[in-house]
Amino acid sequence: MQNIRNIAIIAHVDHGKTTLVDKILYFTNQFRDNEEAGELILDNNDLERERGITIVSKNVSVKYQETKINIIDTPGHADFGGEVERVLKMADGVVLLVDAFEGPMPQTRFVTGKALALGIKPIVVVNKVDKENCRPDEVYENVFDLFFNLGATEEQLDFPVLYGSSKQGWMSTDWKKPTTDFTDLLEAIIKYIPAPAISEGTLQMQVTSLDYSTFVGRIAIGRVARGTIRENQPISLVKRDGKVVKSRVKELQIFEGLGRVKVTEVHAGDICAVVGIEGFEIGDTIADFENPEQLEVMHIDEPTMNMLFTINNSPFFGKEGKFVTSRHIYDRLQKELEKNLALRVVPTDSPDAWLVYGRGILHLSVLIETMRREGYELQVGQPQVIVKEINGQKNEPIEELVVDVPAEVSGKVIELVTQRKGELLVMESKGDMQHLEFSIPSRGIIGLRNNVLTATAGEAVMAHRLKGFEPWKGNIPGRLAGVLISLDTGSTTAYSIDKLQDRGRFFVDPGVDIYEGQVLGEHIRDNDLTINVTKGKQLTNMRASGSDDNVRIAPAIKFSLEECMEYIQGDEYIEVTPQSIRLRKIYLTENERKINAKKFV
Repeated sequence: MQNIRNIAIIAHVDHGKTTLVDKILYFTNQFRDNEEAGELILDNNDLERERGITIVSKNVSVKYQETKINIIDTPGHADFGGEVERVLKMADGVVLLVDAFEGPMPQTRFVTGKALALGIKPIVVVNKVDKENCRPDEVYENVFDLFFNLGATEEQLDFPVLYGSSKQGWMSTDWKKPTTDFTDLLEAIIKYIPAPAISEGTLQMQVTSLDYSTFVGRIAIGRVARGTIRENQPISLVKRDGKVVKSRVKELQIFEGLGRVKVTEVHAGDICAVVGIEGFEIGDTIADFENPEQLEVMHIDEPTMNMLFTINNSPFFGKEGKFVTSRHIYDRLQKELEKNLALRVVPTDSPDAWLVYGRGILHLSVLIETMRREGYELQVGQPQVIVKEINGQKNEPIEELVVDVPAEVSGKVIELVTQRKGELLVMESKGDMQHLEFSIPSRGIIGLRNNVLTATAGEAVMAHRLKGFEPWKGNIPGRLAGVLISLDTGSTTAYSIDKLQDRGRFFVDPGVDIYEGQVLGEHIRDNDLTINVTKGKQLTNMRASGSDDNVRIAPAIKFSLEECMEYIQGDEYIEVTPQSIRLRKIYLTENERKINAKKFV
């Protein structure tokens, strides 16, 4: 029986989890001397690389001395909390990473609370001690207070702490005495994280993650909780609802370095991948063939937001996408449900539209962006928060919002948040920055990030996490400006845009194909204005000096998908295709909009 440690690396977004895993892989010689593996090795899909965030948790393992350490890299965004909640089930210990300047942030509290509730042993790493203005000792005190507030046990409060810099590749027990490598961290993992508890008995293994291979289909990943799983073994698959399905293991793989290695059997305590089981879902138990016993079904927090997904029915339908029908979109959403536990899909009265429930704007936008890159065309509506009826009273989700801003612009941020029914709870100085904490309805966060970044010249750092449901806070003002709507279908001309620049700011450039009812820009007033930007200049064969002025056009505003989701109102859709993102009115003609205006009041 080999010596095993199972650890999950948890932290707030951008505190250095994936960089730490990189450096551990390099330190334990997982690569050939001439191999150039690059940085952020585990962020291996395009979206993760572009955004610089982890979206899906990953498993790797390293050998240190005679011990095998299984490492699980987890996402840092609250929107992907569903990923973290389920993979913590595979770990016996967590390495909690905290930035030496920022200290514990909302997501740190969220994931730490989940880990402590499962009784997992923590090791705290105060990372980025090479940053200026860092305050490692103060951060250590903050982490201790956080553990205490979350109800940690005596044993959990007695956590070991290490200081270092993942980027520079060192960890030490004293931040004033830098070392040259990660020995101290790996020694601490072996010393403080318990080996998996081995309980004798029949096989039990919970599916906590899944993978897909074009050759063998879906692969179940999880940790063997009891007994031994063998190649070719007949097993029972206990579904979440208690139903038992008989099946057989075709192949077993364990994690080694960045890859997987085929083995004939896996003992309790190790993490493995099982090939050949049909029809499993995350949370199902792989158990003994004759006497199946189910493990406790994992609970995942509820979604807080929903959006309408519907087929693309604009005049440009089917021009750019490969998958455009309602059947395509429905099948793709069902496929996503298999691995995205925090997602829900609910049919609506229309056969072509579904309500998709998720954890937040980022959670839903990553799904839309992934579908778009796969060749899907669809339209999505305005994000709506989920309202619950509790004791006959209307309740809505409330978030804890943390903003770090330069002191001189903190007043603008407080004003913006309080306009959206936010309450200021904490205001303190951290070096040159002002640290603000608010309680704000989830509705108020939609569209807030853009405004805060504009008001602070991009210097604000915002983070939020769900606190719970509280009574409805009343009406929150939406977008203040109206929009410019196209009157005609055709191609935009520089001449028309130039003449209409005093009406507002445009989202489209000259020479772009547009259709009637498309949103072309933001109006300077609070009402919508229908404009014609397809008109060309009337030419004559006379030349007059001064009448051929050069056209000077301000550059068009380009929104990202998330910015579009935060910008639109209830009577608008975002049309998403593999090549374009367009904003449009649900009703394209002026007449239809007038008839249906009452629906959106």
